[in-house]
Amino acid sequence: MRSIWNGAISFGLVSIPIKLVNATENHSISFRQIHLEDGGRIRYHKVCELEDKEVANDEIGKGYEDADGSIIPITEDDLAQLPIPTAKTIEIVSFVPAERIDPLQMGTAYYLQANGVPAAKPYTLLREALKRSNKVAIAKFALRGRERLGMLRVVDDVIAMHGLLWPDEIRAPEDAAPDSHVTVRDAELDLADALMDTLGEVDMDSLHDDYRDAVEEMIESKASGAEPAETPKKSDGGGGKVIDLMSALESSVRAAKKARSEGEEGEDVAEVTELSSRSRTKKTTAKKSTATKKTAAKKTTAKKSAPAKKTTPAKKSTSSKKTTSAKKSTPAKKKPTPRKKASA
Repeated sequence: MRSIWNGAISFGLVSIPIKLVNATENHSISFRQIHLEDGGRIRYHKVCELEDKEVANDEIGKGYEDADGSIIPITEDDLAQLPIPTAKTIEIVSFVPAERIDPLQMGTAYYLQANGVPAAKPYTLLREALKRSNKVAIAKFALRGRERLGMLRVVDDVIAMHGLLWPDEIRAPEDAAPDSHVTVRDAELDLADALMDTLGEVDMDSLHDDYRDAVEEMIESKASGAEPAETPKKSDGGGGKVIDLMSALESSVRAAKKARSEGEEGEDVAEVTELSSRSRTKKTTAKKSTATKKTAAKKTTAKKSAPAKKTTPAKKSTSSKKTTSAKKSTPAKKKPTPRKKASA
């Protein structure tokens, strides 16, 4: 990574030589302005309004426009002579808990690299001290002609610095709040909580710019001479329409549960669908009618099978006859006994 600033971190009497590099990069697609008639590039020329002619970059300086419209020239020497102790130094002024920093203040992020072997020991000392204290360092530094406020924190094994806005650069939020008094019911809060729980957490690394992907595909199609594929337009979510808040929350919870169940792989997730009172009534009626039909069918079957029970006595009489005949035939079996005695 290319450094954009070289200097040192001032940590009390400890000086740590460092290089400043950008921690973020911009992946947005930029467009050029063109002439619609022939596709030619539109370019801007820097023109002096007094002489009405184009001026080269080496003839252009800085100036401050006063309240009356007059311009006060400011040279680089004027700026260099200003007493800015942080011109080449990131001066740590205090250490505070991280939660004391309002996210509204946070701006551009940088990585601080140790500049050279001698800087490794004090750099590591500051990094480990920040880790153990669970605090962040507030510092002042100068960049691109102005003094700025920064916050130093540890990211993995690197010290990162976030540019901070000065407190007086943050606007008060009062004017952005709704003017009218609104009461939120507990039922609405419960549904909002249910929606938050259903949406759950997300892996930040899995998020990406869908719009940029679509623009790149469209550009590739146009470059190859093909017509770009039409993509379905997403709903604007109602825009400025007045909606039933409870109905919208309930629909959101159902949609979130469905999306979550479809997104989980290898797991059988039951989808919970909340029924309206009308559909509940229909299902209850259907269950009752089904139960009635089943009961009637059972009664009919029982009536049809009743005559079969009357045949039971016949079976008993048959068995009794068999028993009687068996008893009568018993003496015949005993007749051979006297013969055996007689022969003896």
